[in-house]
Amino acid sequence: MSRSHSLPQTFTDRLSTIYPHDIQETILSCLASPRKTSFRLNRLLGKREEILNQIAGLGLKIQEVNWYSDAFVIDGDKKLLLDSDIYKHGQIYLQSLSSMLAVLVLDPQENDYILDIAAAPGSKTTMMASFMNNTGTIIANDVSPKRLHKLKLNLHSQGVTNTNILHIPGERIWQKYPEVFDKALVDVPCSMEGRFVASDPKTYEDWTPKKGKILSSKQKHILRSAVSSVKVGGTIVYTTCTLSLEENEMVIDWLLKREGNSIELEEVQFEDVDSLPGLTSYKNKTFHPDLSKTLRILPTETMEGFYIAKIKKLESTI
Repeated sequence: MSRSHSLPQTFTDRLSTIYPHDIQETILSCLASPRKTSFRLNRLLGKREEILNQIAGLGLKIQEVNWYSDAFVIDGDKKLLLDSDIYKHGQIYLQSLSSMLAVLVLDPQENDYILDIAAAPGSKTTMMASFMNNTGTIIANDVSPKRLHKLKLNLHSQGVTNTNILHIPGERIWQKYPEVFDKALVDVPCSMEGRFVASDPKTYEDWTPKKGKILSSKQKHILRSAVSSVKVGGTIVYTTCTLSLEENEMVIDWLLKREGNSIELEEVQFEDVDSLPGLTSYKNKTFHPDLSKTLRILPTETMEGFYIAKIKKLESTI
């Protein structure tokens, strides 16, 4: 398959076991070239009309996204935008569309108390703060000092004032914050298969067939920690930018078995987004039937491959 020749053969072979042939072909075609640049408006530092007028003055062609009115795709070179004052002053933020979906599913509200358990570099954190209009509190955690530095810079540049930074392993957060948050975003470190670009070996040079399996254990315990940090009645959104079952459906299936009736999945749906329901079986494995309520976002020319699960907490898990 010439367009995907530089992607790892084991990766492309596995795609054929996950997706129907026509969808696999479409995915490989989309992974063959870089995605278009997308960005969102930052309402904390300007009104929508004013920011759009400034963009229009740049002579840059942009296309509004149907499912989120503050999101846009650039038609052409992004350099004009990167050199502009509105970018330098934080009035816009370059972010993948798939990443924005995670925040829309979590649905932050003013005065919420939210945990962002693996927050750096802060794309979703700053978007949540914008939704909350800088009210309430976000606890933004990360274990990497380097990534935390980037998080701090982004919070500052985006005018975020309702966020406190934490630096501890995500697996231990529930001990410090037992059942206190209204909501939690669990965007775990993953193998990033949904971001592969065949023409850019840097996007997959560290990938191995075992990487997803190795990461899966860590993802499970970070997620379970987040569940125990959220109060009864709260919401947890789990996301990855990978296509791996070990990091997606198998993590959620494990959680459902561990927590039993203490949690339930809520359906995730988006119109005008190329997606498929989460898998309820794979080869000789059968998963919880409610995994069909989770969502696999397919890679396209504008979207990264992504996975989203929305969890409702019904009983205490401490």
